[in-house]
Amino acid sequence: MSEIASKKNMSDLENGMVTIINIFHKYSSHKCNLKKVELKDLINNEMSNFIMKIHDNETLDELFADLDQNGDLEIDFKEFINLIAMVTSACHELFIPNNSNN
Repeated sequence: MSEIASKKNMSDLENGMVTIINIFHKYSSHKCNLKKVELKDLINNEMSNFIMKIHDNETLDELFADLDQNGDLEIDFKEFINLIAMVTSACHELFIPNNSNN
């Protein structure tokens, strides 16, 4: 872990960013890219409350093709962040604080 990632005074957002980075590397291969099976494992193990678990190859193939912008048959970190951004944006309304007390 880098010096910046080990600081205890990081904000919640910074801690969340470090978590995203660490989860990506937990599942990625030695080249720091996700292959299809690694992406499937990451989604099924780490995002199952926000995304339905992937059971069939057709769903996995479609998602993988959408994410693999450079066509190298692997998902790099920037392509993975697109998935995180899409899911976070889609789930945003579930976490809007109730402002009726204002």
